[in-house]
Amino acid sequence: MKLTCICLAGLLAAAAADSLVLEQNLLQQLEELKAEVVAQREVIEQLKVPRHLQSAENAETIDEKIAKLQEADLGLGGALDSAWLCLCGALVMFMHAGFAMLETGCCRAKNASNVLMKNLVNVCCGTLGWWSLGWAFAYGAQHDNGFIGRDGFFGSNFYTQDKTTGVIIPVECTSDGCQSTMLSWFFQWAFCTAGATIVSGAVAERVKSPTYAAFAFFMTSFIYPVIVAWTWGGGWLSKIFEVGYMDFAGSGVVHLTGGVSGLAGTVILGPRKGRFSNPEEFECHNLPLVVLGTFALWFGWYGFNPGSTLTMKSGSDGALAAQVAMNTTLAAATGGITVFMLRYFIMKKYDVGALCNGILAGLVSITAGCGNMESGSAFATGLIGAFVYQAASMLLQKLHIDDPVDASPVHGFCGAWGVIAAGLFDWGRGIDNYHGWSGFGCMENDDGGCKRGIGGPAIGAQFIMVLMIILWAGSLSSIGFFLLKMTGLLRISEEVEEAGMDSHHHSPPKAYALGSESLSPSKASGSNGKNGV
Repeated sequence: MKLTCICLAGLLAAAAADSLVLEQNLLQQLEELKAEVVAQREVIEQLKVPRHLQSAENAETIDEKIAKLQEADLGLGGALDSAWLCLCGALVMFMHAGFAMLETGCCRAKNASNVLMKNLVNVCCGTLGWWSLGWAFAYGAQHDNGFIGRDGFFGSNFYTQDKTTGVIIPVECTSDGCQSTMLSWFFQWAFCTAGATIVSGAVAERVKSPTYAAFAFFMTSFIYPVIVAWTWGGGWLSKIFEVGYMDFAGSGVVHLTGGVSGLAGTVILGPRKGRFSNPEEFECHNLPLVVLGTFALWFGWYGFNPGSTLTMKSGSDGALAAQVAMNTTLAAATGGITVFMLRYFIMKKYDVGALCNGILAGLVSITAGCGNMESGSAFATGLIGAFVYQAASMLLQKLHIDDPVDASPVHGFCGAWGVIAAGLFDWGRGIDNYHGWSGFGCMENDDGGCKRGIGGPAIGAQFIMVLMIILWAGSLSSIGFFLLKMTGLLRISEEVEEAGMDSHHHSPPKAYALGSESLSPSKASGSNGKNGV
């Protein structure tokens, strides 16, 4: 028993000793951990300031990278816009070939060279007018007058130039875009000269060539630019009734302006000699040229209308351009076939020239509203435009107003209808909402909601736009043509008109060299080069 107790006591003593050693080891480890924690805190305190600096440096680097990405995105968007507008501007410029072919084919062969020359001179003089004065009046800063621009004459201030080094900064990218002034000048130049060419067709075969050149300069440097300043340039019509006008690509700005000016010119000039006593002598001398010109104009219209999106940097921009192209195509086809059928019912014969003018009537009619209406409305716009053209053409015939190519019925009357149609057939739900320049979306309030109750004022703005263009372009053109008539500088002599302008004023004296008249005397007289007698 005693032995057992001694053993237990020994075991307990040994356990106590082991426990004491373990406790001492744990305490030592705890002290070591505390020392490590203190050391780590010191290290953290030492690194705290550099870490803050490093974080700031990292943040600055990120901001720089974001800025560079945004700059690259703006630059890419600007490049896409430039490519898009240069292409579309070139298409619009190509329309001059269409105007030249159409007008030449509609007129008599003895004046073909003169008609072609006038179309070329129109572009050249119109370019100088747009560069010297027109751009500045149209898009220069208006300084809150809402009427006319005041800077940018002769291409001045189109870019920034360092005064010390002379280095040129062609474009400054902002959140609004990255387009150069030169790009806008080129695209809008194509529209300006197209508007002036409309007048050429209305006064063909009897106006003096130098006189027309002077009028083309006046048209492109003042008459047309002021209308642009009121509208596309951000002038008073863009703010009227707190809604503004709607003319996406120029039914009013371009075509109505040109059509009204052409009508003023042809009324003051008077009809061609014998036009209404011997009408069969004034039929189109070359229908193939008329058809070729019509197709060229239709083709160019895909620069005229879709290009008026003025940008191509997003999917929505592409979708709007596609909608515009579809509406343009539908209206052209509808207008053409409708006029073709109307003329057949009237004459009981096929009229190819009428089909061509019907296509153009549909194109002019849809130009204002191609960006704010759906395809069914585009069909209706082209259909009604065909009736407007046919009625206007018959009215001019009734009044003995001689328009050789029906320029004023196509561009003037259908241009006015197109502006009104843009308000009547707007995408907005009913007459309460209005889309206008917003395209697929509605015009919005400051809170982002759709404006309501603006459909009526918007339609009113369209009528006022039509009226003001007629008053401005019609009045100035009438005054100009009347003064020229009074001074004897407007119309060619009866002798020249009878013989043809080509034989009197051009070299070679005729545009065509066909048949035996084009052969040399030896070839015309016989195969052996002799007289054959």
